[in-house]
Amino acid sequence: MKSWMPTRLNNGEGRVGWGSNRCEHPFWSTGIVGTASDPRLADRLHHLEHDDRVETLMVGEEDSSRRRLRGKTDKGTDVAIALERSGELVDGAVLLLDATRAIVLRKAQQRWLRLTPRDVDAALEAGYCAGNHHWKVRFEPDALLIATQGPAEHYVERLEHLVTSGRIAWRAE
Repeated sequence: MKSWMPTRLNNGEGRVGWGSNRCEHPFWSTGIVGTASDPRLADRLHHLEHDDRVETLMVGEEDSSRRRLRGKTDKGTDVAIALERSGELVDGAVLLLDATRAIVLRKAQQRWLRLTPRDVDAALEAGYCAGNHHWKVRFEPDALLIATQGPAEHYVERLEHLVTSGRIAWRAE
């Protein structure tokens, strides 16, 4: 037994971070096995689900376009994803599938704020505001939809001059 404390910790001597033998390292995924809807994988996933051996990694809409990310599955497994440029995270992507378990990625459903302008001027001003805030938007014939990453009221506060004057109506979806 050491009667002194080393000035430089060696692996395993008091260290619990990277390089420690007491640290659990994440599961690394560098590619997608396939999708849960693929008939070749669906049967294997079905059998693992019966034994409660399918883990789900939830990814928010804001992270779904990233190539590198880290998260925890519903069963606590630390997952690190590093995809090639051609790789894409889709809902139902199977990150791991072996005889003992599977890890499936699920995208959280995107929430939208629907803005319905009273006239063309209000539509242009709402679009201008959305662009200045770099909000992700989608267009419909009579509405501007803004992808929200929090309470819709936070977005409406920034459009208050249009809402209080009655130039646009809004609804969270």
